[in-house]
Amino acid sequence: MTALPGETPGTVGTDTPQGAEPPAATDAEGPAHAEAPDAAEAEAEAAGETGDAAGDGPAGDASTGEEGDAAAAAALSEAQAELAAQRELREKIAKRKAEKEGPVGAGTKLSGTAADLLAAVRAVESGEKAGAEFFDSPAAAPAPRRAAPAPAGQPPRPAPAPAAPVDRTASPEATDAVRAILTEGGAPEALARPATGTLGEQAAELLRADPWQLLAVPGVRPEQADGFARALLGTACGPDDGRRTSALVGWLLERAALQGHTALDAEAVRAALAERAVSDPEEAVRNAVEEGVALVFQEGTDPTEPAAAYEEDGEAPAEADTDTEAPEPVQVLLGLDRYALAEESLADGLARLMNACEKGTDWAEAAAAAPSPSAAELIRTAATAGLVAHSGGEAARAEPAALIAAARGLGLRALGATHSEDGRRRLAEAVGAPDAAVTLAGLLSGTEGPGRDEDGALALDLLVVLDAPQLDVEGAAVLVEALADGVRLVLSGDPGVLGSAGAGRVFADVLTARACPQVVSRTPDPGPIGELVSGIGIGELTQVEAPGKEVVIVPVRDAGEAVHRTVQLVADSVPRAFSIPAGDTQVITVGHGGAAGTRVLNEALKQRLNPGPGRFGGFDPGDRVIHVPAPGRAMPGVVRSADAEGLHLDCGGVPVVVPQERVESAVRHGWALSAHQAAGMRWPAAVVVLPGDAAAGLSRPWVYTAFSRGERHLSVVHGVDQALPHAVAQIPAQERTTRLRALLEAVPTPDTAS
Repeated sequence: MTALPGETPGTVGTDTPQGAEPPAATDAEGPAHAEAPDAAEAEAEAAGETGDAAGDGPAGDASTGEEGDAAAAAALSEAQAELAAQRELREKIAKRKAEKEGPVGAGTKLSGTAADLLAAVRAVESGEKAGAEFFDSPAAAPAPRRAAPAPAGQPPRPAPAPAAPVDRTASPEATDAVRAILTEGGAPEALARPATGTLGEQAAELLRADPWQLLAVPGVRPEQADGFARALLGTACGPDDGRRTSALVGWLLERAALQGHTALDAEAVRAALAERAVSDPEEAVRNAVEEGVALVFQEGTDPTEPAAAYEEDGEAPAEADTDTEAPEPVQVLLGLDRYALAEESLADGLARLMNACEKGTDWAEAAAAAPSPSAAELIRTAATAGLVAHSGGEAARAEPAALIAAARGLGLRALGATHSEDGRRRLAEAVGAPDAAVTLAGLLSGTEGPGRDEDGALALDLLVVLDAPQLDVEGAAVLVEALADGVRLVLSGDPGVLGSAGAGRVFADVLTARACPQVVSRTPDPGPIGELVSGIGIGELTQVEAPGKEVVIVPVRDAGEAVHRTVQLVADSVPRAFSIPAGDTQVITVGHGGAAGTRVLNEALKQRLNPGPGRFGGFDPGDRVIHVPAPGRAMPGVVRSADAEGLHLDCGGVPVVVPQERVESAVRHGWALSAHQAAGMRWPAAVVVLPGDAAAGLSRPWVYTAFSRGERHLSVVHGVDQALPHAVAQIPAQERTTRLRALLEAVPTPDTAS
């Protein structure tokens, strides 16, 4: 390959192989851990790095899918439990607002699409209008923002399970009842616990009345739920059963959320239903909306109404411009209420911060003392705005650090929040104050940060969120709701990296909506790695000079050679050439499965670096691991010991105990990670593995993220030939369908935002 330096591997890439050849690539974890290339990697990781509930029977084969189902459900359950306190806080704040502003206080400051959403919610919830009145039609009035109750003639149907229920400890009796009905329907008994945790104590009754409720359990596929339903209902069910079609709509939207979407085009949903033997997809979608499974939204302008040519009073102007550009076509979207309400709450909260900023403090002296022109610009901008978007690469992180230091010097309560513990440590060092940085998860859970005031808001004057592209819409909504009026919020991040593991594209939507001031850093990332990554960011895989072997290409012919060379680099070549210990070199690859995925690489690296019998649930003291306490969060650590309490880890100096029942689903070996797992973290050296079967998972954001994880050295184990430059030049970030940008464009903003 000529696009990158180091055609001749040189010092790092040409050493004699060390040790025995790694074993043949096998997937010991079975079909429940099928390869998840990066295009679908966020989905796999959001389910605790497990795949579907494998199996060919009615609801899966117990011998192949049980571990995957249990792991996925356990990961989701812990995430739900972790957010329970945050939801309680949101309810408290919402109650306080309701007392002041009426039944639906949040969002009253909105206009346009957001105001329409709230108006529709009020109308439907009060019973004034039916959901079908709002159903999409290009020539009809705007679509409803809330589903109506089922029509009077509709057979009763159990209420759909919430999309993200709080983790519930099911009674043994409830679990046994679910196990019995699963057995009767031919489903694996291992689904009993996750099904009870998802559907609650009445899970058995719900499944008896509506077998397709099984689709709400993580990992269950439609064909498995269909088989389960046929076994229980016999000829009493069919492909157009309203229970089935509603469950399918909910399942499609949940799957879309795992891909990052907060909504889906209604036409795409209808097409997907048609592929699953639904004879009338239009009626199926209508039924799902009426059942409350999905909400329907209308984006854009009705092409049948020349709305732009009419004044506010509805009268046509005296001299209408017949050459006015045609209005934007209507797009009808379907979404789950949890994401719709999160996006609306977030838009409302951001508008509140933008309009409540106080400008009393004099920041001029602090800006004059800033370490760089970009830092000075950021300080001046934050002085006059309640919401600021700051973008830049790794070197640009010094600018938010300078802002935090300046604000603290002015006596303000300023804090920075990062995606990872590694990012928190680096930010604290840059600010020069250990208490100036927290992890975002720790801040939201209350384990880190300044605490809350009497109203439940964070005791802060300025909050800088680094790694902002990793913010999903639900987490961002909880965060903004916890900020009091007058707090300044700065969202800072690198637009080129992979997006959040959860649904939404908060940072990108804030940037594209242009609802707040934006500061683009002029500080480039230094060195050959910085030059290489900067080129990737604009779609160019350039050749860079690397006299100190900062970037090295290691060509390989197949996956087996890729594994062998990776082990050699980590264990021998990089430590000898750069004095970087093996524990400070991170391997990054495209997928978890495959012949050179994370599982195979971790097995080979363990055999070389820390061999052992795996006496602690597959782990030994000294093993590098990745702890996934919740979907989208990855905490690198090292195994220290294990006892009856659980597996003891050291995660960046923080002791963590993982209960025995969570070890299998929440802990993986961590010598090799995916790029999604590595986002927000940096290591002295990175080895990026690109075997031939990885070509389909490559994209510009993936390459950008993976190549920028190494501080001093980057080795690329390269076996994808021209697929790499093609991905950088031709495969940008996957588009996510969201509504936040439209909501932000509709809210009123202060003069400073323009």
